[in-house]
Amino acid sequence: MSEKQRAYGAYRREAVVVWVDDEVLVGAARAGDDAAFSELVRRHEARVYRVALRMLGSDADAQDAAQEAFVSAWLALARFRGESSVATWLYRIVTNRCLSRLASRPDEPLGQARDIAVEVHDPARLAEHRAHADAISRAVAALPADQRATLVLRDYEGLSYEEIAVVLRIGVGAVKSRIHRARRDVLKRTLAWR
Repeated sequence: MSEKQRAYGAYRREAVVVWVDDEVLVGAARAGDDAAFSELVRRHEARVYRVALRMLGSDADAQDAAQEAFVSAWLALARFRGESSVATWLYRIVTNRCLSRLASRPDEPLGQARDIAVEVHDPARLAEHRAHADAISRAVAALPADQRATLVLRDYEGLSYEEIAVVLRIGVGAVKSRIHRARRDVLKRTLAWR
């Protein structure tokens, strides 16, 4: 070990964790740092997958769409201008992937996304809760793709109207209108549970 290595090692006894902004990671990934892009994927993979699952209703399809979204993001890094957050950009990519998949299979029924966590100890209440959750999932799955996208991004992912408008590249008024129609239709289809 050289003198320099011994001196450096004496001061570096524990790992230091430093939080790096997404934009810094994008810059590093653009410069060829695969680890930076891997960190972006790690940070955002859960939300990208959740959107895909709620849009597509199938675990396998959601995994494929999420993977395709990250491949698209990798290929589009040079075109990311930073006008929105990295999260918003990734929401846009995965939502577009899901909308393309839905357009290519308009008559195919959707599976049920069973990702609602609940702690119920009474088997009868648990069965009732699952049936209600399935009814909501079926109602959301029956929505037109554009309404489903706005509803998923607003009610499940918590994006603001303005963020959804950026993701879907539509006006805020159109976002509000689609969400209103989607909620109305889901309510109509689940009235038995009220």
